Amino acid sequence: MDWRLPSGVTRVVLVRHGKPSEEMKGRCYGRLDVGLAPEGHVQAARAARLLADVALTALYASPRLRALDTARPIAEGRGLDVTVDEAFREIDFGLFEGLTYEEAERRHPAIYAEWMAHPEQVRFPEGETFSEMRERVRAGGRALRARHPSQCFALVSHGGVNRTLLAEALGMADANLFRLDQMHAAVNVIDYYGDSPVVKLMNAEP
Repeated sequence: MDWRLPSGVTRVVLVRHGKPSEEMKGRCYGRLDVGLAPEGHVQAARAARLLADVALTALYASPRLRALDTARPIAEGRGLDVTVDEAFREIDFGLFEGLTYEEAERRHPAIYAEWMAHPEQVRFPEGETFSEMRERVRAGGRALRARHPSQCFALVSHGGVNRTLLAEALGMADANLFRLDQMHAAVNVIDYYGDSPVVKLMNAEP
């Protein structure tokens, strides 16, 4: 990709966090603050190398440790601080947090079935709905773009956050959100020509 920023364009670089600690495999984790697995640190370093020549004005991250651990290698050597922004935390799974999918199904069968059928509609018990997450993420995205007009900045967060911003840019319905893959440490680029987004790169493996 040509990383030169066209005049007047606001560029958003979205990075998903690296692979989380192995104990989270097969479990629901959104609010839970888990760090990276060794492989996740390797992925974060690769993402940093991929973005090494990109002139970033600012670097933002979700408050979760897995996102911060992915953002730090990107910040190194740039003289940039990693700015935490609560708007970009992953969805809160409520009582599902930390459960395996089998445990969630056993303890909350009706809600689990609704989640599998309509993930964009379910409310997790004592947690969030997707629409609630979508609104805070989109509002956060608008705020950052207003703060950095005609600049390039990066946001390191989560699969759900990236899908939300990409789906907004592509005009996709909520029900189609999970047609967008987001690998661990995937890099995405959205260019905004005023209010008109163009997706330049999606789900690139570092």
